[in-house]
Amino acid sequence: MGLIELLILLVVAAICGAIGQSLAGYTAGGCLTSIVVGFIGSYLGVLIARSVGLPEFFALQIGGQSFPIIWSIIGATVFTLILAVLNRLLVGRPRI
Repeated sequence: MGLIELLILLVVAAICGAIGQSLAGYTAGGCLTSIVVGFIGSYLGVLIARSVGLPEFFALQIGGQSFPIIWSIIGATVFTLILAVLNRLLVGRPRI
């Protein structure tokens, strides 16, 4: 995988992470956080899909690697919801 493919992969992961955070209604940070959430969401989404027995719906081939767009968005949404629940449990609600 070359530099161009890596940059494209980072942009796609950032977009998937941002969409997942938007669907969850919670954001944990900026662009770098969206990239991390996109990659973790991709792994989590594929893990969920394989455990249920579902195929990859829409996967991009980037540098010989398959990046599942739909499962990445679903996984990023699930991961962001988990982050939001943990943040609420650990930090708590702000007191008025």
